[in-house]
Amino acid sequence: MQLSDPSLDRKIYADRRARLARAMECGVAVIPTAPERIRNRDTHFPYRFDSHFYHLTGFTEPEAALVIVAGEAPRALLFCRERNAERETWDGFRYGPEAAREHFGFDEAHPIGTLDEQVAQLLENQPALYYPVGADPEWDARAMRWLNVVRTKARTGVSAPERVHDVRALLDEMRLVKDARELALMRRAASISAAAHRRAMRSTRPGQFEYQVEAELLYEFRRSGAQFPAYWPIVAAGANACVLHYVSNDAQLREGDLLLIDAGCELGGYASDITRTFPVGGRFSGAQRDAYELVLAAQAAALNSIGPGRAWNEPHEAAVKVLAQGMLDLKLLAGSLEEVLEQETYKRFYMHRTGHWLGLDVHDAGEYKRNGHWRPLQAGMTLTVEPGLYIRAADDVPERLRNIGVRIEDDVVVTATGCEVLTGEAPKQIGDIEALMRDGRRKP
Repeated sequence: MQLSDPSLDRKIYADRRARLARAMECGVAVIPTAPERIRNRDTHFPYRFDSHFYHLTGFTEPEAALVIVAGEAPRALLFCRERNAERETWDGFRYGPEAAREHFGFDEAHPIGTLDEQVAQLLENQPALYYPVGADPEWDARAMRWLNVVRTKARTGVSAPERVHDVRALLDEMRLVKDARELALMRRAASISAAAHRRAMRSTRPGQFEYQVEAELLYEFRRSGAQFPAYWPIVAAGANACVLHYVSNDAQLREGDLLLIDAGCELGGYASDITRTFPVGGRFSGAQRDAYELVLAAQAAALNSIGPGRAWNEPHEAAVKVLAQGMLDLKLLAGSLEEVLEQETYKRFYMHRTGHWLGLDVHDAGEYKRNGHWRPLQAGMTLTVEPGLYIRAADDVPERLRNIGVRIEDDVVVTATGCEVLTGEAPKQIGDIEALMRDGRRKP
């Protein structure tokens, strides 16, 4: 399946907008894209659109908003920048309303400068306004202004919406189950990221710095067509691997240390998220092997707990049980397995959850519990599976295990019979990792 087919894309985005209109039943929704952010003076951070907006439009320009009017005759209106020859000379091509309407399949398109006036008119005699409530103070203020404009017409018989809803509640549900196009993009993103991890394993040497390995990852992402890293890479050697969100990436790699890399690219808006841990010198020590095999077994237990109808929390519970028993076996904890699980003493060495939703965002849209119960998994949901073990140095920790940090993370999609691992091209068996690193040392 091609990753981009304009006519197919138009239909996919139009279908999503129609689905949102049906979920609303009536009313008007306003979904803005993300603003540009200034980095310093007159330079901006690389622009990245709002994920909800993009999910419904495929439109990547800033200064845009989507308006959906639900009801018996639903309509989708795009508001975007007008063509401007001078600004296009400096900043590049703009579609403009008319070309955007035709190319992306909207019912109408208008200049972004007319948004406030037109939304206030569209809200007349509508029962509800949907927008991302509380996401941005400026949009909250604009929404109140729209409502107040409509309220001033009460004496003429015009009514204002009585209800305001957070449109993200509907969109989160829509984004949870991925369609074939989304999965194709995520498979490609996963493949690129796996290649980057293989490159890192082949190129890593004692004496290098973490940022040099980071550079190999970013190079592989971009050379393969990924637009951005999905998040800033974690390249953490030795004790740094026990810092969950370590991003300094400036320490020197030492013989005998493990290197934990958590890195994934973003392709066509869709994220990948892989973590691999491997020895800087190319061979696991005995203690490193023990810790690594424990995390690998925990991940296998979690993967075996994924399938349609299984509760979201089952993979986490499966991983925790394996990890807790392993902590006892490694003399990191004392007591019985039941005591460790009940008292949650395992959290000293494993303090995070075993996964999260994955999609347009690295931590993607969607609730994990509904009505107090863990959500059942469905085919087409995509998530990460990432158990870890983080053994900080302490007097009561066996010396051979001190400052060992291990995490193994894969991206999976729930299938009709279980799950498909999207990131399997990144080696994680000890023999495969060591063989790849040996091969890298043979080649210049």
